[in-house]
Amino acid sequence: MLQVIERSHNLTIKQLRKNYISPSQVIGVIDPIVRGILKNCPLVVINVKSGCLCDGAERMRIFKDDPSCKELVSSMTTEIDKERILRVASGFFGYVMFSHVWQGNEPSFQDFNVVKSVWNLPDTPLNAKLRNFCEEVRRLGHNWAWSDTCCIDKSTSSILVQSLTSMYKWYADSAATLVFLADVPHSSKPGDLTGSLWMTRAWTLQELLSPKVIFFYDSEWKPYLGDIVPNHKESPRIMQELADAIKIPNGTIVTFSPDDLGVREKLRLASTRNVTVEEDVAYSLIGIFKSDIHPRYGERADALGHLLEEIVARTGEVSVLAWSGKSSSYNSCLPASISVYSQVPYNPRPLEGEEMKKCVKELHDKLPRQDVLSIYNLINRLSPARFAARRLYLPCIVFFVRSLEKSCKGNEKLYRAKVSGLGQVAFTTADDLPLNEPRKFVFAHPWIRHIRGSIRFG
Repeated sequence: MLQVIERSHNLTIKQLRKNYISPSQVIGVIDPIVRGILKNCPLVVINVKSGCLCDGAERMRIFKDDPSCKELVSSMTTEIDKERILRVASGFFGYVMFSHVWQGNEPSFQDFNVVKSVWNLPDTPLNAKLRNFCEEVRRLGHNWAWSDTCCIDKSTSSILVQSLTSMYKWYADSAATLVFLADVPHSSKPGDLTGSLWMTRAWTLQELLSPKVIFFYDSEWKPYLGDIVPNHKESPRIMQELADAIKIPNGTIVTFSPDDLGVREKLRLASTRNVTVEEDVAYSLIGIFKSDIHPRYGERADALGHLLEEIVARTGEVSVLAWSGKSSSYNSCLPASISVYSQVPYNPRPLEGEEMKKCVKELHDKLPRQDVLSIYNLINRLSPARFAARRLYLPCIVFFVRSLEKSCKGNEKLYRAKVSGLGQVAFTTADDLPLNEPRKFVFAHPWIRHIRGSIRFG
């Protein structure tokens, strides 16, 4: 109809043109909305119909040829409905993420460049795994699938870095995440999931926590436990199995966000997981910690040092420093392995009620009020813990060691010390401490912020 109006020489009919919106105007509104959606999607995905890899520009082209887009353009002749455009486009570009354990020579981005489609890959078990994933995505009614094996051009460093730093968000924003448990037989039984190798890998921690919708499949691509609910995060028995295994509330697994757990608890969750590449210990936690570290393969153990340093600098959380074991070559105040965070740090119980009153009274009896205020003000002005040029600047209270002796207890290095202000203290360390050399040892108590929060002066 608009074409008839535009071709007419009648002034009255031409006046009607002002009451209508042209297709080009609608497309002019659709384009930036679609670009905004694609900006938050994976860089490359698999088109599960053609089996081809598609970047953002190709997905845009496919959308414009799709009946859903053409219907938007043809139906908006008098008013542009941006909410409807957003709803339709978001549904069209919804993607499904794959979560699995790498099993060897998985199909790569370069393999796709040769055969052009997932359906053309040679018949091997690992190619069949990817094809089964795509078939399940299509069965669920989605157009796009993403797998870390073939959707990242790992030969291009900028793409690899962007993918690593965006991966948590991609899983969180996905229409669904499909978890393939290759070592869980059909028919599965309770406990098979948490006994799976999938539960031991570093990258799968974020792949469990971040998605809003998740489905677990056994080795024959059948739903885990035969549970056919529309979202396994809504399955009480599956969520309880996971919660019992990783020791966090099942509600936290269902609706996880990086702010839901403290720094030390997130490190505990990561402490039992394994990697093939050393740097992935840190890179797999970028999203969970909302970290800004820049992945750089080749830095080896320094990757964990960079992550822990950034956590301390950004949050001031010094529980990162509460560990026992081998020191990192990056900084001796940091551990060489994330596994040390499986240890439960000592947390003194807070003083309350009569006990607090008693301690305050003893303090009043020992020090004049003005001296106490002066000490408190000095503590309150201290800066938070921070790193600079790999050196740790840590406000703390120092207790001097008056004497030190070593006790034999199996292979454990157990020491006993008399410490000014603390009395007798027993502790273990991985280091051999010289007992007969004229060295001075101190205990450093870095939990200044807890002291700040517990003291009040009227």
